[in-house]
Amino acid sequence: MHRGAIPPHCLLRFIDSGTTRTVISIVDDDASLRDAMSGLVRSLGFDAATFSSAEDFLQSDQVEATLCLITDVQMPGLSGVELQSQLISRGSPIPIIFVTASPERRIEARVREAGAVGFLSKPFHDETLIECLDQALKGRGRVGH
Repeated sequence: MHRGAIPPHCLLRFIDSGTTRTVISIVDDDASLRDAMSGLVRSLGFDAATFSSAEDFLQSDQVEATLCLITDVQMPGLSGVELQSQLISRGSPIPIIFVTASPERRIEARVREAGAVGFLSKPFHDETLIECLDQALKGRGRVGH
C-alpha cells in the first residue's frame, strides 16, 4: 500500500441508512498491511476491525456488523477465496475487496464471478482502495465525491 495525499473528492462518509452494518473488516496475515489499511479506513471516518486469519473473522462478533470486507487472497488456514465461499453459504451479503501479492487471472475471475467488488495487486495506492470502497458502498448509504 502506498501512502500519499488522498484527494478531497475521494473521501467517503457513511450515513446511517437503517443498516446495522457499520464496520469495515480487514483480514490479512500481514500485520503491517493490516495496520496501514486500518489507518486508511479510519481516516475515512469508518470503524475498522482487523483479523489475522479468516477463521478469526468468522468466529468474531464482527461478521454481522461488517459493511465491507477487505481480505488477502492467500493466507494460512482458510484463504480469502474460501472465506468468500463460507460467507456466501451463510447467506452473508458482505461486499468483498480482495488484495494479493500474487495476482492470478483465474482466481480474479472466480471471485468476481462470486461477487467480489475489487481485486487489487500489492502494493496498491490508497486511492485505488478508496475507489473500491466507494464501489462497495454504493447503495449502502454512501455519499461523497
